[in-house]
Amino acid sequence: MSSTPASVRPAATVNTDIRALWAQAGGRLSAVEAERYQRLLLEWAAAMREERAEAA
Repeated sequence: MSSTPASVRPAATVNTDIRALWAQAGGRLSAVEAERYQRLLLEWAAAMREERAEAA
């Protein structure tokens, strides 16, 4: 069984959130922002896997 959620946001959407987080932080993440960044990276990776699987 897959550990990814049934409904995954598109990678481009998550990437936009990542870019916005960095822009808002001014290039330096606080501890809370770093945790959010890590969650977003995991979400982005899951979205990329799903998109690749759909394309195959």
